[in-house]
Amino acid sequence: MKLQLFILCLVTLVTIPSLAQNTNTSDIQELQEKTDALEKTVKTLSKFKVSGYIQGQLQSGQKDASLKVGSGNHDSDHSFNRIGIRRGRIKFTYEEGITSAVFQLDVTEKGVGFKDAYLNIKDPWFKTSALRAGIFDRPFGYEIGYSSSRRESPERSTIFQTLFPDERDLGAMLILQPSKESALHALKFQGGFFAGNGIKKETDNRKDFIGQLRIDNKINKNTIYGIGISTYLGGVYQGNSEVYTMKDKNFVVDDNEANIGKSAKRQYFGVDGEIAHKSTAMGETKLTVEYLFGKQPGTASSTKSPNSDALPTAPTYIRNFSGGYVMFVQDLGRSPLAAVVKFDWYDPNSKISGNEVGKSGSNTSSADLSQNTWGVGLLWNAYKNVRVQAYYEFNNYEKSEHLSSIRDKKTDVFTLRLQYKF
Repeated sequence: MKLQLFILCLVTLVTIPSLAQNTNTSDIQELQEKTDALEKTVKTLSKFKVSGYIQGQLQSGQKDASLKVGSGNHDSDHSFNRIGIRRGRIKFTYEEGITSAVFQLDVTEKGVGFKDAYLNIKDPWFKTSALRAGIFDRPFGYEIGYSSSRRESPERSTIFQTLFPDERDLGAMLILQPSKESALHALKFQGGFFAGNGIKKETDNRKDFIGQLRIDNKINKNTIYGIGISTYLGGVYQGNSEVYTMKDKNFVVDDNEANIGKSAKRQYFGVDGEIAHKSTAMGETKLTVEYLFGKQPGTASSTKSPNSDALPTAPTYIRNFSGGYVMFVQDLGRSPLAAVVKFDWYDPNSKISGNEVGKSGSNTSSADLSQNTWGVGLLWNAYKNVRVQAYYEFNNYEKSEHLSSIRDKKTDVFTLRLQYKF
């Protein structure tokens, strides 16, 4: 009996450490598997980024003003005001190796729409050049690609809103830039072919070329500058036999069935320059200038570029245009405030002016009158991700004795905006 009890105790003493060792090994292995799975999940999530911003704003306009939020004026004899979400952007980016994909949505009280949807493939050697395809900002000028969350004026200039509605287009482009070690790294080329119809579906067989050459560099540690030249070479589908061109300050018509299905020349050239200087006492001082000119097909009543799901059917009016803007931004010392002054102008028909517009037999209309805007504003960077913007626009139209309705238009706008960026 004593011998049996001794053997039982001996077996127990030998077995317990063995069972504990097996149990510990199993637990460690299970923990390792969970850790590996967690690391894999974290690694995948690190390739996925979410960012965005929301702009809530109050706008007040004179009786004929066009506001960016809310509905139009229902009482044309009085000024009016509206509140709304100007932009509610959320951007999803997935990046792995030399490839990335971007989707950006715009969520407001008007609904949900998309802004960007493109893929980007960098070169595997220096990762400074790339191929991009999908829907993205047109590579023209400075203001188009300058984010609305950073821009010092509430909206882009009139000429860009007219020639480049929605700023984006469907296409593919090549981005070429020397490596970071190269003395020419500051030089960058972007160019490609686009549908020419904004973010709407393509409606014809023609592709437009857009190209830009830029240099962005430093003068010293406190001063940076940028210079760019851009071109747009494309066309607009002619869905009508009547094509009007300017001759001796009048529109002259070419009425020919052969015109239907051809493309009217759409040709832009642009130059831009930017300089910014930071000082300890004054903060940052920034000056931006852009100038555009070229040829724009439109209709009798509008010079806006195509942005429709259907082909145009109205007669085509071809005009020479010019325009641009100058903007000055000055930090108010070390305070979180900055003052903004901007002047922009757009002349849709540089061949005529003043009382030449709208006269009998000229076939011209209010669409041929130039306009300009003086804007003054104040920016308050209240917190790291919060900005308040107050901005007043003085809108002016060219006068013609033949167009009294335009002469009496009242279109000034005040904007108060609160932005949160994440």
